[in-house]
Amino acid sequence: MFGQFILNLFIAALWFLLKDDPEAQFSTFVTGFLVGIAILYAMHRFFGTQFYLRRMAKVFKLIFLFIRELLMSSMSVLKQILTPNLKITPGIFTYETELSGDYEVTVLALLLTLTPGSVVMEVSEEGNLFYIHAMDIEESKEAVIRSIGKFEQAIMEVTR
Repeated sequence: MFGQFILNLFIAALWFLLKDDPEAQFSTFVTGFLVGIAILYAMHRFFGTQFYLRRMAKVFKLIFLFIRELLMSSMSVLKQILTPNLKITPGIFTYETELSGDYEVTVLALLLTLTPGSVVMEVSEEGNLFYIHAMDIEESKEAVIRSIGKFEQAIMEVTR
């Protein structure tokens, strides 16, 4: 993926240098970058990897998914905080993940910890079992498990 991006930058720079414009313009570089995308897309099957912009789109999808879950859980926590009588039942539950590898497990743990209302307290030695603290286990456990499933799917799309 990174190699394709560098090659695309090289094609854009080559386009920029060979265009022979009297003044250097950023639009010429952008045009070269777009030409590079077309060339790399046409030739990506020869690299033996998937087209790099496809993976970039999946990374952006993961980022937007995190932002959406962050906003939704923030609203839920805010609602619980502003309720006059605090009726929460904090608790810990376990979740067995399908992810493998340190990178995938770490990203999932960080995304869950950054989401308000839940904290990953510990990951088992094997890396497949999470111990998660939820602010209100009765209401938020379902939401956290649903978020974990979405995060897992998005992480697998990015890394595999």
